[in-house]
Amino acid sequence: MDRSSEIADFLRSRRSRITPDQAGLANDGRARRVPGLRRDEVARLAGMSTEYYTRLEQGRAGTPSPEVVEALARALQLDPAEREHFADLLTRPTATRRTPTGPQRVRPGLHLMLHTLEHVPAFIIGRRTDILAANRLAREVLTDFDALPATQRNLARFYLLDPHARDRVGDWEQIAAETVAMLRLEAGRHPHDRRLADLVGELTLRSPEFTTWWNDHRVLRRTHGTKHYHHPIVGDLHFAYECLQAPGDPEQTLCVYNPQPDTNTTEALQLLSSWTAPQTPTPTHTTDPH
Repeated sequence: MDRSSEIADFLRSRRSRITPDQAGLANDGRARRVPGLRRDEVARLAGMSTEYYTRLEQGRAGTPSPEVVEALARALQLDPAEREHFADLLTRPTATRRTPTGPQRVRPGLHLMLHTLEHVPAFIIGRRTDILAANRLAREVLTDFDALPATQRNLARFYLLDPHARDRVGDWEQIAAETVAMLRLEAGRHPHDRRLADLVGELTLRSPEFTTWWNDHRVLRRTHGTKHYHHPIVGDLHFAYECLQAPGDPEQTLCVYNPQPDTNTTEALQLLSSWTAPQTPTPTHTTDPH
């Protein structure tokens, strides 16, 4: 990624979404071509000169101080994920921030945790929204990631490229767009990740919606929320999900889908679990001739 153009595009996209009313600015009577804030208005809100902000938005101002970054974050009403992304864009890559090239490994204890959570869908997501491990119900509710080649076990690929995802995932457009925002956050942190660049290239070519969502520069760190799935066997499933960073490895996240109260999801999962449980071989009995 070109860091200067990424900074410029991100700042322009953030100021374009805030109206003067939302920013607490009085109408100055000037004709307004776009609904968002002008550069001079952002500069005034952040307590800096319009010239300096313009250079910053054009990628010509060097690295701003933490105080300037904080002032801009307040002026542009950035949420925590956007603040993190903005800081990543402003940080020059160093040896300590090089993207790891080796495959991510899920330690045995986390595999045991997935087994313990067999009564609900649970999976572990890594860099680039790669699915590193998933329990049986997660494979039944979403898709059987274990049946895919290792390079294709990826949540973004499933949501945007799997032909069954649009029917399986409730609120597909929202969930798919949010997943693209997760990739945007990842790209800011690891701008030289070749596998991420290849994934973005594939999604650009094969998903009609991806480019629009990617170019709006939305970023998201998914922590909790709700999901709705349509399962071909047991029908509608409603979940409240929680995503927790794995202790000792911030680039692995455990996602657990808990059935929402006042729905039939718990009973549906029990039914799904019983129908898809591995068959236990029938023991063979022999007669003792003696």
